[in-house]
Amino acid sequence: MEVNAKRFLWGIALVWAPWIPILIAFGDVLYQMSRAKATGLGAVAGGFSEIFVMYGVVGTLVAQLFAIVLLSKSLLPGRPVRNFFSILSLCLSGLMIVMIAVFLWLSWSWAHRAG
Repeated sequence: MEVNAKRFLWGIALVWAPWIPILIAFGDVLYQMSRAKATGLGAVAGGFSEIFVMYGVVGTLVAQLFAIVLLSKSLLPGRPVRNFFSILSLCLSGLMIVMIAVFLWLSWSWAHRAG
């Protein structure tokens, strides 16, 4: 197997792997919110914090950064389908990094809130 194909497959696996438990947990959060009639940012933030703590913030961040490097190197001219999935996965990886940054910022700001 060529090197670019290996990079592409590893990059795709690293990008999409964190989304599986997040989608399952997100469905569970929505189900529990509807049962408890909880609304607002507090209910959603509680669900996301549970997801990230269970899965591991640092592991997810490292995997996403590594996936960005692999997928960036696997882009080739003349491979439109592979490039489409690479670019889609790069966007999802960027979204995951933004979600982690927002989670860390919210966690830090709530922990240091004057009360």
